[in-house]
Amino acid sequence: MFRSPSGALALAACLAAMSPLAAQWVEPPGQGWVALTVYHQDTRDVYALDGEKDAFAGSGRVIATSSFLTVARGLLPGLDAWAQFSFQRLRFDDRTGVSTATGVGDTRFYLRLNPLMLAGIYLPVAVRAGVKLPVGDFDVGSDQLPLGDGQRDWEVMLEAGRSFYPAPFYFMSWAGYRWREARDGGRTDFGNESFFYAALGGTTIVDFKIAIEGWYGQTPVFNNVLAVGAEREMLRLGPSLLLNIGPGQVEIGARLPLSGRSLPAGNELVLGYFTRFGG
Repeated sequence: MFRSPSGALALAACLAAMSPLAAQWVEPPGQGWVALTVYHQDTRDVYALDGEKDAFAGSGRVIATSSFLTVARGLLPGLDAWAQFSFQRLRFDDRTGVSTATGVGDTRFYLRLNPLMLAGIYLPVAVRAGVKLPVGDFDVGSDQLPLGDGQRDWEVMLEAGRSFYPAPFYFMSWAGYRWREARDGGRTDFGNESFFYAALGGTTIVDFKIAIEGWYGQTPVFNNVLAVGAEREMLRLGPSLLLNIGPGQVEIGARLPLSGRSLPAGNELVLGYFTRFGG
């Protein structure tokens, strides 16, 4: 399935960062936004190699709380920059004992460009590219979980969206590819990934957003052996409500797995706060 439950848990914590904010509407120079989002998962279920949901072996239980602070700021007309910092609290229990980890996780940096704006065409389309840098501990002792996979990722994605004004609804989406560098002199390679995100949002009685997202990993290599069948995949639904509080919005939602492979299969609670600056 995967090398260990701790490996799946660490990956799940890192992938919590995939959810987008304010996609494809590139920020004007000097303006931007800050978002703090927390994800919490408590589950005894896992997606096995064949994609079936099953219980962790040995009465295992995953408890993961992952927080992400994201800052975006416009640099030039049609160009903005993002930075994302993470902090994790991970725990895995089974009959053999308890494994834990608490600390700083991986960090991501992006540049996002609206190429049409350079031609004077103002449509919500953008290209975003960036890098994930390993910051937290990884490959720690048997009683501690890794806070990441310990390698760099390079990402590129195409974003697009549409407002249905004067109707109070919008659509936002992206699709991209992630190159994952090998580790240990090439003996470990978690496999590149393709991913997508699409969401419909708007206002009725309150603001809402309904998203679907997925990613699909290639076959990994462990100890120079191609681990056929250990590919990691996830497809999930993300409904949220957004409430205007103070200068920004509070997000209350969930992430509900629809299918997967080699990853924890439990629902996640989502709590976040989003606010703009410089406007």
